[in-house]
Amino acid sequence: QVQLVESGGGLVQAGDSLRLSCKASRLTYAMGWFRQAPGKEREFVAAISWSGGRTLYEDSVKGRFTISRDNAKNTVYLQMNSLKPEDTAVYYCAAATIVSPTTTPEAYDYWGQGTQVTVSS
Repeated sequence: QVQLVESGGGLVQAGDSLRLSCKASRLTYAMGWFRQAPGKEREFVAAISWSGGRTLYEDSVKGRFTISRDNAKNTVYLQMNSLKPEDTAVYYCAAATIVSPTTTPEAYDYWGQGTQVTVSS
């Protein structure tokens, strides 16, 4: 079992930045961030391989968001810059039991409780 705890969400204005953190109870393999806005399905945001050498991004966040990890701290980060109102959602951290990152939520075995990100215009 892996417990994941997200932090760093909040209320910001458009154009601002936030950094989300996800602390795992032990070292994990591929990690991902997903988000769910009200009335919408959960969608992929970013993922990173176990080594950190490979990353994946959803098209709308490319160039604005950066996923990274510190395996010594069992923590993955999501740096979000140039935030837009459409980024408003609950952001979830997820851990997979595979090495390579993937966009498929079904590939992730463990999920955090989520952290709210609200971007005002």
